[in-house]
Amino acid sequence: MRKLNINKNDYTEVFAVDEAGPGNANHVYDIRDATGNHNICQPIVFQNGPIKESGVNGIQNEDLIAIIIDRLQGFQRGEFACKDNGMALVNLHGAMAYLRQRTKKREDRGVEGTSEL
Repeated sequence: MRKLNINKNDYTEVFAVDEAGPGNANHVYDIRDATGNHNICQPIVFQNGPIKESGVNGIQNEDLIAIIIDRLQGFQRGEFACKDNGMALVNLHGAMAYLRQRTKKREDRGVEGTSEL
């Protein structure tokens, strides 16, 4: 297990739980209570292996980014609207665009969903 340095550990801590797998990435993360008892607040399980080879077995990066975008958009519609949330949204939309561009290129090459480069 490896603790991620997210420069903010007041209330929660994030840990990569499994060993790096396909693509040299981890696939299971725990978000733990950092206020004393270290209970797991929520495990997050990412897709492990290409979908066409392994089936759907976890979330995609884009799924998690979409959740954060939706959450920040909610804040922006309410009393917690601020420039920082707006800038975070701009950058999250940019991240989503790059991930979609990567997927499109893989689709165009006929390798999306496989372990082919």
